[in-house]
Amino acid sequence: MKYAICNETFGDWPLDRALAYAQEVGYTGWEVAPFMLTDDIGSFSAIKRDAYRQQVERAGFEITGLHWLLAKTEGLHLTTVDGEVRKRTVDYICDLARLCHDLGGKVMVLGSPQQRNVPEGQSMESAMENAADVIRAAVPILDELDVQIALEPLGHEEGNFLLTAAKARELQGMIDSEQVKLHLDVKAMSDEERPIHQLIRDNADAMIHFHANDPNRQGPGMGNVDFVPIFQALQDIGYAEWVSVEVFDYDPGVERLVTESMENMLRARAACS
Repeated sequence: MKYAICNETFGDWPLDRALAYAQEVGYTGWEVAPFMLTDDIGSFSAIKRDAYRQQVERAGFEITGLHWLLAKTEGLHLTTVDGEVRKRTVDYICDLARLCHDLGGKVMVLGSPQQRNVPEGQSMESAMENAADVIRAAVPILDELDVQIALEPLGHEEGNFLLTAAKARELQGMIDSEQVKLHLDVKAMSDEERPIHQLIRDNADAMIHFHANDPNRQGPGMGNVDFVPIFQALQDIGYAEWVSVEVFDYDPGVERLVTESMENMLRARAACS
């Protein structure tokens, strides 16, 4: 397993300071929220992309890819019946795939609940078909660039679409592409009936990315979730990809969130048989 940290964790810290701190703590992966780079993907030039990638790599990191793909955008939506909006969303996802590739990333985590929630009056069947159509339309560029989308189930607290790993697997099956797999998130899985460690085992064949956090919206081990069974399950399935820390409550402060998350993960990992 490899440990990554999401770049928005560091807020307004200068990039060099954030990378130095994360490197000192022991992270080797850097997961990017696009809105932390630019408000306009189109204006984030090849020169800027190359400079960002080189700075991150010189600090000893690999850019894992992107997440929060549609966050802080306007006029984009995954499940809407509006065909023009869906077309713009396809185009934007393709632009993000190019950004991900240019930064050296391989995986794009598709969460962004506000841009995928099913509008009132629309059926879930229609929403699933529309989401499948959008993602399917982006598959050719994903194939070309060797970038994968990881569908992210999110709990009821976040919205009304893809609330379980099973539902994300259903959408994955509708798209039927090796470039579309599954992402699992501890906070989200805590909302499911099945134990987290069982969900990991059940979906081992499809999972390509993992977020470590807690239902209290802080880092792994900073709430009530026991991470020993989680890391035992990851170990048992032979998971060798990124375990990436994603937090939402920044009140404890950057240093504590970043440091304690790593300490807690390493402690849980060490307790595995």
